[in-house]
Amino acid sequence: MSHADHPAGDHGATRRDFLYYATAGTAAVGAGAAAWTLINQMNPSADVQALASIQVDVSGVEEGTQLTVKWLGKPVFIRHRTAEEIERAKADDGAALIDPLARNANLDGTEPATDANRTLDEAEKWLVMIGVCTHLGCVPIGDGAGDFGGWFCPCHGSHYDAAGRIRRGPAPENMHIPVAAFLDDATVKLG
Repeated sequence: MSHADHPAGDHGATRRDFLYYATAGTAAVGAGAAAWTLINQMNPSADVQALASIQVDVSGVEEGTQLTVKWLGKPVFIRHRTAEEIERAKADDGAALIDPLARNANLDGTEPATDANRTLDEAEKWLVMIGVCTHLGCVPIGDGAGDFGGWFCPCHGSHYDAAGRIRRGPAPENMHIPVAAFLDDATVKLG
């Protein structure tokens, strides 16, 4: 068949269909590239990913003192508790708590806020918590501060006990326990 044998409408429809599909395909690829760029920019930056897991040497933390480290932009309290602090925290296990949950990222989230469920080791000597008041994000002071011998947030008057559980004040939750574990006797891994 020669060019003259084709009806004029068939040739035009074929070219039009091709242009339509080519344009639609180009638009789809362009939209996908734009979406990928927008979604990919929400990923954490390299410096944040590098801090997602840190190791902290706790060999120099004496009993009765705490070390504060910065992890993921937040202070983390690593407290080496005395026998008296441990006994005081265990005695408060039966107290009426504002927040009855452990808030421990190492557990499944439904455990009660006992001292044992909030500490890092079996002897319950090490308490590792995100050092942020759960009311408005202030950093509480420690070393037996407040009415319950733990931490006190002077900004709005939240009192935490020796296990970091909220006991009085506007804070709605206990201080949170991050994912943490001992790698050896002197090294705690956060994250």
